[in-house]
Amino acid sequence: MARLHISKVAVGCGSVDALRLRQQSRLQGDHVPITTRFRPKRAEELIGGSIYWIVKHRLAVRQTILGFAESEGDRRTIIRLDPTLVPVRGQPKRAHQGWRYLGPEDVPPDLGGDGDGVEALPPQLAERLAVLALI
Repeated sequence: MARLHISKVAVGCGSVDALRLRQQSRLQGDHVPITTRFRPKRAEELIGGSIYWIVKHRLAVRQTILGFAESEGDRRTIIRLDPTLVPVRGQPKRAHQGWRYLGPEDVPPDLGGDGDGVEALPPQLAERLAVLALI
């Protein structure tokens, strides 16, 4: 079965570097927790999929979804993410509130995954070029 993914706006992050710094500050052991108000109805299908971050109206990077938990007290849902940010080919995406499901056919490929030479670029340069939709 194909994996299900979600997209989410990286609110307040004007760049992938800003998102990276935010993620590093939230790191808890082997995962980065993010909080959302409601648990996705299709949560089990999302485990092993990815969250695709929208930066400047483009899908720019992704993180693997490791699992879900419920926060104590306010019963919000915690999405546990792999701390690795994987750059993807920049793809236009309108901003939205919360998260949206993405099927496998809707996600961009990882940068450098098809032998196009992008993997030879410094990672930060490749990410910046992807956000500008130049690669």
